[in-house]
Amino acid sequence: MTRTARRNRRTLQVTGTGAAALLALSACSSSGSGSSSTTSDSSASASDKLSGTVTVFAAASLQESFTTLGKQFERAHPGTKVTFSFGGSDSLAASITGGAPADVFASASPKTMKIVTEAGDASGTPATFVRNQLEIATLPGNPDKVASLKDLTNPDLKVVLCDKEVPCGAAAQKALDASRLKLTPVSYEQDVKGALTKVELKEADAAVVYKTDVHAAGDRVGGVEFPESADAVNDYPITLLKDAQHTDTAKAFIALVRSAEGQKVLTEAGFLKP
Repeated sequence: MTRTARRNRRTLQVTGTGAAALLALSACSSSGSGSSSTTSDSSASASDKLSGTVTVFAAASLQESFTTLGKQFERAHPGTKVTFSFGGSDSLAASITGGAPADVFASASPKTMKIVTEAGDASGTPATFVRNQLEIATLPGNPDKVASLKDLTNPDLKVVLCDKEVPCGAAAQKALDASRLKLTPVSYEQDVKGALTKVELKEADAAVVYKTDVHAAGDRVGGVEFPESADAVNDYPITLLKDAQHTDTAKAFIALVRSAEGQKVLTEAGFLKP
């Protein structure tokens, strides 16, 4: 007998408020039956516990990956919102220690994370969630035939680097020092996206950026790997901030970044596992 038929039979047997009561009991019984239904209700309840906006300050090189993860997080937890501020890790760290409201900080180096932890603005111990390696971005098709880090010292080439205070700039300088190479760039950029954009706009012939940025740029640039980059790999730490407004939601976003699902998004973007 179908659920509707059973309900109709009960209705014929009783009248008035008794019928309404039986119908209510039938509805409750139907909605509570079956383990799959119970599991679904439990999952929805767990999801509903998270709410509010999470503000994430993150290194510019994380822009594409974190934007993707932010959308995934919002879909998984209706009622939440993830907003981002991307930029040079040193500038972001200075903003945080200066009182800028944020819940999560993801830095491109332990050195810039240390600025925040030493100021007492981190909650707990930062955890490394990915690593990133340098690559040379060239004009599409590599018309200047750049094949090595040494080739960038050619005075006829317009080369751009990240500022030395920015993690990608510090890593580039470390690779150059290890190779005993001296390079005079046409400009130092405040973050890795700024350096990459110079090549995309053909305002520079090459730039030392991250593999992830070359990957994200697609056919707008060429990419040249160089062995010295193995000695200048950056660890990326992430932490909850002391003045986080929605602590549970912020912790859940960090958990997503560090989860197998989050790692899949990050490694597909070119990041290395921690």
